[in-house]
Amino acid sequence: MPQPRPGTRDRRAMLLEAVRDGSGGIAELAEEFGVSESTIRRDLASLAGAGHVVRTYGGALDTERSPLEKDREHAAAKDAIAREAAALVRDGEVVLLDAGTTTGRLARHLAHREGLTVVTNGVTAIRELAGFPGIDLIVLGGRLRHSDEAILGESVLAQLRHISPDRVFLGADGVVAGRGLCCPSLEQSVVKHAMLHAGAEAYVLADHSQLDQAPFSYWTPLDREYRLITDEPRVDVMFPQFAQSVILAGGPGIVGGAAHHG
Repeated sequence: MPQPRPGTRDRRAMLLEAVRDGSGGIAELAEEFGVSESTIRRDLASLAGAGHVVRTYGGALDTERSPLEKDREHAAAKDAIAREAAALVRDGEVVLLDAGTTTGRLARHLAHREGLTVVTNGVTAIRELAGFPGIDLIVLGGRLRHSDEAILGESVLAQLRHISPDRVFLGADGVVAGRGLCCPSLEQSVVKHAMLHAGAEAYVLADHSQLDQAPFSYWTPLDREYRLITDEPRVDVMFPQFAQSVILAGGPGIVGGAAHHG
């Protein structure tokens, strides 16, 4: 005898657990729960309205994922991007690292270098660099946002006014040409914008899953020259809006030529 389908409230609770377990596609979830895709969309919209998930193109992501869980997603791509970014850094430079999992991996690739100054608001980067005396580590002080281990606030903005790093590396939850970096909080978007304008050269680190995605409602305008470092080998075909600014991780180098203006 077939089991009765769960009610709306029970189904949404089960749906949230499925998203947390990594099932985020609408078609996949509809098949799993035996309901229509429109029903899944309504359920996800309800969960998003309650702050449990964020909607993505074709699915949803759990907002309560730990930084460790986020770091495991697309780990090989993030590491390739981090290695490519580290290769750009020259001895003796002052480098500003945004908080995030890919920038944390970049910190790991810089840890054994000598004579670098690294300024960061990211707890992950701090952990990676704290035990290496060859790195002059400067920690931006402020309030910790636990969900992504970012140090934020007016004190961070005040400190940024006193530095001029050679290179700035920004992380991304999503990046949309013409709009900028998508951020989980207004406070974070403001800090990222200040970082973007603090350095001589700016880079955005984003893997293929983050291109042209907008999971949150807050934005950092990319209103200066920057380079996008990504692992997407077909970026010039799939996302031609980025083609003139791309450094391809693991690839032959620059795709296109001139830096992109946001």
